[in-house]
Amino acid sequence: MERRSFLKHAGASMAGAAVAAPASAAELPTIKWRLASSFPKTLDTIFGATESVAKHVAAATGGKFQIQLFAANEIVPGPGVLDAVKDGTVEIGHTASYYYVGKDPTFAFDTCLPFGLNSRQQTAWMLSGGGLELMREFFRDYNIHLIPCGNTGTQMGGWFRKEIKSLDDLKGLKFRISGITGQVLAKLGVVPQQIPGGDIYPALEKGTIDAAEWVGPYDDLKLGFNRVAKYYYYPGWWEGGPQLSIYVNMKHWASLPKEYQAILEDACLRAHSEMQASYDAKSPNALKQLVGSGTQLRPFPNEVMAAAFKTALDLYDEIAAKNAKFRRIYETWKKFRDDQLQWFAVAENRYDNFMQATRVATRARNNK
Repeated sequence: MERRSFLKHAGASMAGAAVAAPASAAELPTIKWRLASSFPKTLDTIFGATESVAKHVAAATGGKFQIQLFAANEIVPGPGVLDAVKDGTVEIGHTASYYYVGKDPTFAFDTCLPFGLNSRQQTAWMLSGGGLELMREFFRDYNIHLIPCGNTGTQMGGWFRKEIKSLDDLKGLKFRISGITGQVLAKLGVVPQQIPGGDIYPALEKGTIDAAEWVGPYDDLKLGFNRVAKYYYYPGWWEGGPQLSIYVNMKHWASLPKEYQAILEDACLRAHSEMQASYDAKSPNALKQLVGSGTQLRPFPNEVMAAAFKTALDLYDEIAAKNAKFRRIYETWKKFRDDQLQWFAVAENRYDNFMQATRVATRARNNK
């Protein structure tokens, strides 16, 4: 399993660091960094990843390496994390790279693309499929050392004031949506709106937007979206496995002792695994609460998903024809995705589908 392999890797690495550290601990410097997050503190599962990183970095260094956390808008706005780290305003940041596709659509590969990899596949691509090396090379142009730090798993499709029964219902819809997905939906008639997480609720409440997506049941319940929109759609086909990332300014990364570099990367891997585990554990009960409060759960119509799929692939080809950096990563990413789909169809999907069918059949028998 993804989480087990992460914890095994991180645990072994941290054990090695813990053994090596005491010999030179007295010589290691005291360092205090500031971390700018793209997320509010109220989102404990996402912001909590940085709390985990800071806690374990401090513990592994005997308190010599401290990371002070700042939520969105405390130092810079949520979408300002990239520039803040690049320019050295802060040493380190935590964000979703697809926020920056306006600078270059290649950023999307570090988070997710519509109809792309699920969370396990994204982790496999990054850690064992060459993805991390490709993305770190790309991020060097932005003066950033990249470290994966979190994944939510497949997200929900968002909250809508009215039902989406066909493609016609998308026309003119003002939809809060991040990343390259906005370009896909724009071709289907949607008016995409990129709004930071903390500003979504008031925009939906006031009618500034007609629909919004964030993550999934746990966060959405906490943010109260069910109070201002009735229909809750799934799946978030644009976010099959969205990864969050730590950005470190290259100059500050280079100045870190090797022991601190290893400890920081291991702490990020731990937080990466913890985030996915937390969402998986908390989502079922949160979804039950939402449905119990009157939320209407709806799948996206096949017509909508099929049109979005074709539009997304056409868009990738358009971008690749004009953007050499995107094209280079897309070619290897696409092959990896197709290989993963073949593999998952053999074991994972068959197992999951059987278990779900069995659960439904058992409940039906028990309710007779």
